[in-house]
Amino acid sequence: MRIPESPPAIPKALAELGKAFEFALDPVMAEVVADSQRQYRHWDKLRFVASGRGLDPERVWALVKAGRLANRRFLPFRGVGGERFTYGVPDVAQRELMLIDRQLAGRIGFDTEAPIPDAHKERFIRDSLMEEAISSSMLEGAATTVRVAKEMLRSGRSPRTRGERMVANNYRAILFIRENLRTSLSREFILELQRILTEDTLDKPEHAGRFRKPDEPVVVQDAYGETLHEPPVAGELPERIAALCRFANASKRADEGFIHPVVRAIILHFQLAYDHPFCDGNGRTARALFYWSMLRAGYWLFEFLPISRLIYRAPSKYARAFLYTETDDLDCTYFIVYHLRLIGQARRDLAGYLREKQRELAEAEGLFKRAPVNHRQRALLAHALRHPDTAYTIEAHQRSHGVAYGTARADLFGLENLGYLSRSKVGRQFEFRATRKLLRHG
Repeated sequence: MRIPESPPAIPKALAELGKAFEFALDPVMAEVVADSQRQYRHWDKLRFVASGRGLDPERVWALVKAGRLANRRFLPFRGVGGERFTYGVPDVAQRELMLIDRQLAGRIGFDTEAPIPDAHKERFIRDSLMEEAISSSMLEGAATTVRVAKEMLRSGRSPRTRGERMVANNYRAILFIRENLRTSLSREFILELQRILTEDTLDKPEHAGRFRKPDEPVVVQDAYGETLHEPPVAGELPERIAALCRFANASKRADEGFIHPVVRAIILHFQLAYDHPFCDGNGRTARALFYWSMLRAGYWLFEFLPISRLIYRAPSKYARAFLYTETDDLDCTYFIVYHLRLIGQARRDLAGYLREKQRELAEAEGLFKRAPVNHRQRALLAHALRHPDTAYTIEAHQRSHGVAYGTARADLFGLENLGYLSRSKVGRQFEFRATRKLLRHG
């Protein structure tokens, strides 16, 4: 991956500032500067935009940088060289934060005509949690497919490959987070999270559940072996982890200036990845911490947003957001803007997903209106009509809906009694499949 070109040093930018002011009233200069601020362009892009408009890139950068320096806020973290990390909240970030506050802490079905019934909420959450576990694992190189991974999670069978183990671990970690939202972040919490995520997946099993040691140097490289990031030395990790925990737990401290909880969660993600405290599993742990922080802050609809799926679609943009910060005076705003745009796309995907689910539920309600079936059975029948070759098990139905084994068993046997499913014994468990009666019903 090509490392972005670093901007001109601040002293040089300030030296250019006086010259730039001579042209600041020029309409083209003003437009490019304003647009670069709105988009929060890095120098690596800005220089081409400015040149394309016939402007001196360094003078444009001087005006842009001056505005950012005036509005930057300092974070309680330092880079490898001792410089402070900073961040800002440009217009593009403020808009996304407003939409997150309005739409992702409210009721499910936030911008659709009718909300998803509460009876289906747990099933949709579990589907999304599985998506997040699978995508986060595949982002780290898990060799599996979405279909096989979902089958494993739904059926509850043991993982058969290293890739499947990574998926299972990610799912366990997400459930662990859901159970510990009232727990303050601590060194022990971070270690346990990484242990769950990496158990039985590392070349050196002893690396699970502990921080890297001084004789274990770690670098971040791209697929071609080029070094993208050299994290702080292991000797600094105790204080860095302590600072991370203080920052995560400080949301209600009166002596700290206000940091939007979404921005705080994003910075937690960035900083753990920057410190890279583990020999392996840093990315997975960082994304899990973001998820923990968002749910802990009350954004419960994030349970429906598989963010890692979007990162997996374009991993180079994820890496570039880190590199932009490192190459421009440790300005975390680049990573914040990237992450907020990602959340925005996830919001739109969720809206489409909910509309589709509402349509499916409405169709199933119409098809089986007179049948004596409950909402779980109706959802299964709707799925079977779309996927007639699927085999259903009691265990998978139980996990999909978060119900007791006896409830799941009664659901499937009830559908068999109605003639919609046929039952067979495969190994030690029953499998249920759609019957001709059901398919004719569709």
